[in-house]
Amino acid sequence: MLDGLTLDQVRTFVTVVESGSFRSGAQRLSRVQSAVSNAIANLEMELGVSLFDRSGHRPVLTPEGQALLANARDILLRVDAMRARARGLNEGIELELSLTVDTLFPIAAVGAALTQMRAAYPSVSIRLAVEPLGGPITALIEKRSTLAILVGEDFRNPRIALEAIFPIKQVAVVAARHPLAMKRGVDAISLPDLADHPQIVLSDPTPLSEGRDFGVLSPRTCRVSSQDAKHAMILAGLGWGRLPLWLVDHDLNEGRLVRLHTKALGRHSQVTSEAYLAYRLDEPLGPAAQAFCRSLADCLCRSD
Repeated sequence: MLDGLTLDQVRTFVTVVESGSFRSGAQRLSRVQSAVSNAIANLEMELGVSLFDRSGHRPVLTPEGQALLANARDILLRVDAMRARARGLNEGIELELSLTVDTLFPIAAVGAALTQMRAAYPSVSIRLAVEPLGGPITALIEKRSTLAILVGEDFRNPRIALEAIFPIKQVAVVAARHPLAMKRGVDAISLPDLADHPQIVLSDPTPLSEGRDFGVLSPRTCRVSSQDAKHAMILAGLGWGRLPLWLVDHDLNEGRLVRLHTKALGRHSQVTSEAYLAYRLDEPLGPAAQAFCRSLADCLCRSD
């Protein structure tokens, strides 16, 4: 039974360990030494073990004390986290920040911004999803996310505010050993050439693009559900497709992928779309969400 164990006893135990002596611990806690000694003695009685060996000049942790120190620190950490969350609730800080990001957007920038946000709001939990095409805006419409990042302007909604944040370059590529890679020259590949080979295309997990295709030029398609799968299929030589430049830059530099030599897919086989930060007009952003937006803008400025 540990009914008599108190948080004060646990904090006193950890403070004595960290300060090196009962006297130093008492000074740190602004107490007399006898009060600290009594708190430790009561804790030892409640736990049924000796935490300190007092036979020397300074108290030394016993093996039992060493084993229980990690538990004591964990208790204090959880209590402090609970207090921080309660303080945040009083101040209007969100319990959770939910975010859905377009697969075309560089996820490393999102990670850096979330890390900065959590430094200021450590009690806020994070829920992150990465979805293609209509996924991010659908998450906002269905109130599954507080914020979304989408690329392009194919999915607008009057209830959703959009703020342009970053240009996303997409490049049409193919594996270096693919037949289309052998066609060299400024405009060596025609639309019929492209139609002769499978195009790797992302599928929309939502009904927003039902009946519509975006940038599909070949009647032969391989539809995949993720950007990673699309990247892998193109690398494997199955077909051609557009991928974000940030994702394939190393592949292009190291010769695993090559740009398609055609003007039918943009100059240098490249097109640029705008990325937007999106949120619902009827739901104002909380402090953590606003901090994430500022941090993301800083991260993107440094990477531009």
